[in-house]
Amino acid sequence: MSAQHTLPQAQRQRCEVWTRVMGYHRPVSAFNPGKQSEHRERVHFTEQATAAGRQ
Repeated sequence: MSAQHTLPQAQRQRCEVWTRVMGYHRPVSAFNPGKQSEHRERVHFTEQATAAGRQ
């Protein structure tokens, strides 16, 4: 299915993103503004990119 579906604004809900920091998990929303900016700039690992020699 390649059709893109969009929910009405009333049916949408916020997604809380958590990440592992120093051995424990924390919500990104609890980070200070500098750490939130750093989190947005991260490059995420993908297996296909690594197999192709890119990261």
